Amino acid sequence: MTPRERVQAALAHSQPDHTPCDYFATPEIHQALVEHFGITVDGDGGASMGGTSGITGGNVVAERLGTDIRYVNPPYTGPPLATFDDGSTMNIWGIRRRPMPNEYGEYAEPVGAPYAGWKTVEEAEQFNWPVPEWFDYDAIPAMCEAYGDAAIAAGDFHVQDFINGVAFGRGVEQVFLDIGLEDSVYLYIMEKRHRFYLGYVERILDAAGGRIDLVLCGDDFGSQRGPLISPATFDRLFAQKKKELFDLVHSYGAKVTHHCCGSSRALIPRFVECGMDSLQTIQPQAAGMNPYELKAEFAGQIALHGAVDVQGWLQRATAAEIEQEVTHLIDEVGHGGGFILAPCHHIQPDTPIENVLTLYRTVARRRGSAVL
Repeated sequence: MTPRERVQAALAHSQPDHTPCDYFATPEIHQALVEHFGITVDGDGGASMGGTSGITGGNVVAERLGTDIRYVNPPYTGPPLATFDDGSTMNIWGIRRRPMPNEYGEYAEPVGAPYAGWKTVEEAEQFNWPVPEWFDYDAIPAMCEAYGDAAIAAGDFHVQDFINGVAFGRGVEQVFLDIGLEDSVYLYIMEKRHRFYLGYVERILDAAGGRIDLVLCGDDFGSQRGPLISPATFDRLFAQKKKELFDLVHSYGAKVTHHCCGSSRALIPRFVECGMDSLQTIQPQAAGMNPYELKAEFAGQIALHGAVDVQGWLQRATAAEIEQEVTHLIDEVGHGGGFILAPCHHIQPDTPIENVLTLYRTVARRRGSAVL
């Protein structure tokens, strides 16, 4: 099978020749891999719309690792986005984010909260909201052509992103109050994001002429211990918007993989009802998210995308432990399709590069491919 056929089979819950695999990493890990492989020019998947997803710009590394999916997004051509002396940048949603150092690297945190003071929809209407026309969709066909027989995905974690994406501009506490109260300002911002991404995704799919296999979108509905919202709240505020995007993607013959951090098991039946093809992240340490249990319960209903634990396990595991777990995931969760093996989130910057390589070397050995 080609990588594209492999991914398509897995998403159709059919046994592929090999379990497909994918790559997500923080900038620190990505740069270390660039240096390890001696890459001088890394392939760019296009502009990241919402922030630092770590997805775009990683296609050459993904190729060296032997993964099956390449990510493309159209270049940004809209009004100049402000940059600041402290290293912060403004994204298309008017949210300023600055790299904040931590023990092992840095993370782009929001600076200020431009939506926080709004009390009325009229105030929100005055904001300079982005439009899909700010991107060059004519570049998409050539991007797709460059990746041959790989599966091609568009989008990123920030497509829709009604909780996290709005919280960057309004504050986390305020957003959860907004959700509980069904605040009209929050609902207006949700609708602006929804309409923007419907237009953005449709233009990508139209430009690609059937070459996009997968659209990545997201919302963090879970904490480590359980869902952040009830199923009833999901049904009331989010389900219809999710379904509308999923239906759009399906109308172009593509599938949806939806990023969701944390414990979302209680919401998975809702995800299935909305037409979600694949749930991306699958953090084994989050409550109820054991991938072996999820496969047993939801086989044939929703694919799993992720499951290699990066919440401390990959950092500390021995080579033998990594080989054993990756093999077990392929044999058990990958049996019968419905699984894309990948890190359960971005590989974190405190992970030894040798452990990252062991993960992908195990996949290569299983396939009988050249070892990295």
